Amino acid sequence: MTSGKEKFGAFIRREREAREIGLREMAKKIGVSPTYMSKVERDEFTPPTEDKVRSIAQILECDPDELLAMAGRVPSDLADIIKRHPVEMSALLRTANGLSAEDLARLSREAGKAKGN
Repeated sequence: MTSGKEKFGAFIRREREAREIGLREMAKKIGVSPTYMSKVERDEFTPPTEDKVRSIAQILECDPDELLAMAGRVPSDLADIIKRHPVEMSALLRTANGLSAEDLARLSREAGKAKGN
């Protein structure tokens, strides 16, 4: 999606403009004012709530988890996942801490295989 260095607002603006979606149209689609949307795109306001970020991801055809990460947010479903197996999930996260993105992707693929995905 992005190199990881681009700010949330700049990314949103670039992708919106690439799809020829007007600022007012985007704001209306996600239920915010054009002024607010403009300030988010200029990184003058913090990114919007998770549901708004997910709406933006859908409009821009982006991965919602990646866009949430750019927004500095953690997907809300993760808390429920962790609560189901708190000890095991805590151990897994601590063990995985410090792994490279490539190693984490490999670990995710292996977990998917074990789960049957």
